[in-house]
Amino acid sequence: MDPSVDKPRLAVIFGGRSSEHGVSCLTAREVLAAIDRDKYDVQPIGITRDGDWVVETADWTGLGPGTLPEVREGLPAFQWEDLHGFDVAFPLLHGPWGEDGTIQGLFEMADVKYVGAGVLASAVGMDKPFTKAVFSAAGLPQIPYVTVQPWQWNGQRDRVVARIKALGLPVFVKPARAGSSSGVMMVESWDELGEAISKARDFDPKVVVEAAAKNKRELECAVMQQPDGTPVASVVGEITVAEESSHEFYDFEAKYLDGTSVNIVPADIPTTLSERIRTYAVQAFEAIDAEGLARVDFFDTSDGLIINEINTMPGFTPFSMFPLLWEASGVSYPELVDRLIQLALNRDTGLR
Repeated sequence: MDPSVDKPRLAVIFGGRSSEHGVSCLTAREVLAAIDRDKYDVQPIGITRDGDWVVETADWTGLGPGTLPEVREGLPAFQWEDLHGFDVAFPLLHGPWGEDGTIQGLFEMADVKYVGAGVLASAVGMDKPFTKAVFSAAGLPQIPYVTVQPWQWNGQRDRVVARIKALGLPVFVKPARAGSSSGVMMVESWDELGEAISKARDFDPKVVVEAAAKNKRELECAVMQQPDGTPVASVVGEITVAEESSHEFYDFEAKYLDGTSVNIVPADIPTTLSERIRTYAVQAFEAIDAEGLARVDFFDTSDGLIINEINTMPGFTPFSMFPLLWEASGVSYPELVDRLIQLALNRDTGLR
């Protein structure tokens, strides 16, 4: 690159206040290592668990096994108003206060270009009941569920429990607005329901309870826009948990801490099923009006294929499926990161 030409200023933002703080930091470490510093002027920006913005380096050394990094306290403060001086932001934030439209709204107010989905798509993709409503309107197949609002659990518990019991056992209890399987519990006896909802409410006062998919295989597909805006799906991958693992399902520890999850890319499935998943993934992307990137998760069950959820800012950790799917589709990790930044730089700010 011609040194006389100013490089785009890129703010890479990570950490945050959600339970996925450490996962966000892992993602940032990998992305920052892949960015071409000859092409971009990069500034890592951390958000502490308390919500303070600081000038970070994402250089965590000496982490023990099963330990997640975090944004450090006491670093020089970053004034978020200074985002005006950047050409583009890459918000590597997962969960509430980052992936849910909040920071996207800040970028919109500041007239700053950014990687990923806009305010509405981010909010819809983060809130599972709203995601399900949009997917239902789009005709995408889903599993039965019950949404539990805090006022319902506090004041109409018997009615709520009756609706949940109609789903049959087992059920999965999840925070409505959390990711990485945080706060998720499988209930195999109704005696466990109260504990499971209480655990989920530690992460979010609104809870969703889903019927368990029967004999399921967990399949995932990545979506990325092309320069003209067309969303394209990757190959399909499968996630399993090692047989010797103690995990009953693909939970937070299996995903990020103990390496017991196994990614199979591409998945060993019939071509017809793969193409159906890829079609549904693009339809889901379009249904919530996503931009840039997403990962769409499915269950292939004894009752047929169902869509589980969409993730508008998937992880880029060594265990993450999103970059693995694109690598198997012919897009290397550094190229993937660069494409996403270029998509954001070439996108208009404001209404589009």
